[in-house]
Amino acid sequence: MRVAIVENTAVTHHGQVGVALHEAGARIELWKPWRDGLLPAPESFDALVVFGGEQTALADDLHPYLPRLASLMEETAAAGQAVLGICLGAQLMARGIGAENRIGTAPEFGWQEVALTEAGAQDPLLSQLPQHFRSFQWHSDTFTLPPGAVALATSPVAPVQCYRFGVRGYGMQFHFEASRAVVADWVATFPAIIDRLAPGWRATYPEAAKGPGAQSDEIGLTLARGWVALI
Repeated sequence: MRVAIVENTAVTHHGQVGVALHEAGARIELWKPWRDGLLPAPESFDALVVFGGEQTALADDLHPYLPRLASLMEETAAAGQAVLGICLGAQLMARGIGAENRIGTAPEFGWQEVALTEAGAQDPLLSQLPQHFRSFQWHSDTFTLPPGAVALATSPVAPVQCYRFGVRGYGMQFHFEASRAVVADWVATFPAIIDRLAPGWRATYPEAAKGPGAQSDEIGLTLARGWVALI
């Protein structure tokens, strides 16, 4: 299988998604449009993954490729191909479908609880998860449910935590790809930013990694393997 991965920032971890893709023997092609504006051609891949970034989904002035990426995600999912958008990726696909992006209205950070909707409990991918689970969050923005999409998971802060568009298009606000190893690198790389976002969190982080972090690792790998199986 040919998988195009789009990175939106210099520090991007594939995490559990990378584990599942390598297990499946995927041929991966990396794209870094934040650097050169280039995106994959629609016919060049069997599945598309779009990771997060520090920019908003509406930051066209600084990142003029964003509208094209949003459209590519929507068109790919509408055609029935597998698409996975995580955090900014989910926000961009929602934009491409026609949702309203809401900037700076829904800050979440750390291992937070996510709950399945009734549709999520019946979804081919998310039905493998418990009704309530923890996954890592790091975002300030959110979006409305895209037209024609199905809401699969929610939280009190960001009601649309996961949605499906088409048969194989999934947008996930939470960072299920972020294993504890990924989070550890974020803590080491961005301590000042984390302290501003969540004062005191780094002091409690080691203990949280043993509980919610361990559950999040299992959830993330289950989701990653399940999505790869849909390709």
